[in-house]
Amino acid sequence: MVSKTVTIEAPNGMHARPVSALVALVKASGQQVTLRTPAKSVSGASMIGILSLGLKKGSEVEVAVEGDNEQAVLDEVVAAIEAITD
Repeated sequence: MVSKTVTIEAPNGMHARPVSALVALVKASGQQVTLRTPAKSVSGASMIGILSLGLKKGSEVEVAVEGDNEQAVLDEVVAAIEAITD
């Protein structure tokens, strides 16, 4: 398992549109991706789960990946989160 903590920089935080794209990316990877905050841990393949984290600008979330190609999938998911600008 590999993981990395990411700070949400998007002014509107993690809302439905970017979360939908993130979930599609995670599902396409076929790997087990988990997003964790100090209060909660959810599957990266669950839109409702990710939205329930309430990630706003400045929030930190740990992204963990378990399975084949862990580092490549982690890099891709982290890049997708960091690329959210709206």
